[in-house]
Amino acid sequence: MRYVTSVERLAIERGMEKGLEQGIVKGEGTILRRQLTRRFGPLPQDVLDRLARAESAQLETWADRVIDATNLDEVFAED
Repeated sequence: MRYVTSVERLAIERGMEKGLEQGIVKGEGTILRRQLTRRFGPLPQDVLDRLARAESAQLETWADRVIDATNLDEVFAED
């Protein structure tokens, strides 16, 4: 068995955390895209691009807004 230094172990742990975080953001984006599509129909490419670039906090804000929004502009207002 190969010896893993503390520096390597730390890098592995950070990589795993980063991968987990990216997976969570991707999942949030997927769910929000599904909600938006179901509520407002097919989404324009600029909205899909925006969802793909968004961070977790922004996706959460938009997910909260989709509940009361009557159109896509209200979901993405002031961003």
